[in-house]
Formats: sequence, structure tokens, C-alpha cells
Amino acid sequence: MKTNAFFKDAFEYTYYFNQQLIQLFEKNNQLIPEKSIQLLNHLINAQEIWNERILERKPAVSVWEIRLFENLKNYNETNYTNSLSILNSTELSRKIEYKNSAGTVFTNLVQDIIFHIINHATYHRAQIATNLKENGIEPINTDYIFYKRK
Repeated sequence: MKTNAFFKDAFEYTYYFNQQLIQLFEKNNQLIPEKSIQLLNHLINAQEIWNERILERKPAVSVWEIRLFENLKNYNETNYTNSLSILNSTELSRKIEYKNSAGTVFTNLVQDIIFHIINHATYHRAQIATNLKENGIEPINTDYIFYKRK
């Protein structure tokens, strides 16, 4: 599998399980712990911020901002669409200079940022699963191999 195809598949996986989590949150609306809400918003916001950095635009959201729940599906879909557009239009070996949320300047390759976006979302979905389980809510299985079996 070529790099772009691999990343496309990984973005599809990320999009799919973010949507599944949002649906789980909708179903268990009043029971969802605040920490899980924060983490879900964070992982969606972070993907948007990274996309904007790659596109050399100023992000319109902060990394820990809590947004209206009813808009999360749309933000996730926009992130997915923008990420695929980046894959189709941006050289993966291109260097991007950006400032982190603390204002420190860094330079990274687009391919490293893309891998980080995917890995970051996976990490936080695992934290959400742990938090849900600790609060009596059955988490969904978001393992990549589980996704590939469907």
C-alpha cells in the first residue's frame, strides 16, 4: 500500500470511530463524563488545528475548546474532508513551520504531522474508553484491526 493510500485508510478509520463515539455520546447523553466530552472535543479540535497549520491558515478553534455537541459530527466530517484534500494536494515531504498553542515555533514534515493527527486521535479515544468504563458506560471497540474486520 502506498503512503497516500495508507494515510487515506487511516483517516477513514479515524473519521469512522470519531462518528461512532459521537453516536455513543448521543445515546448516553446525560451519563457521559465531562472528561470524555473534553477529550472528544480536543481530538476533533486538534485535527482541525493541524489541518489549518498544513494549509498555512490560522485555526479558528483552540485545542481544548468545548463546542456545541450537535455540531461535532459536522466538524469531524469537515476535518476528514480537509485531511483527504491535503493528502491529494500536498507533498508529504514538505516542511511546515508553525506555532504550537504556547507560541513556540516548530518545523515538521507533512507526513509526520499526518501520522501524529491519526495517532493522537487513537490515543485520546483510548482515554475516552477508559473514562467511560470507569463511569459505567460500555465503550466501543475502536481498535484498527476491529475496523478492518467490519
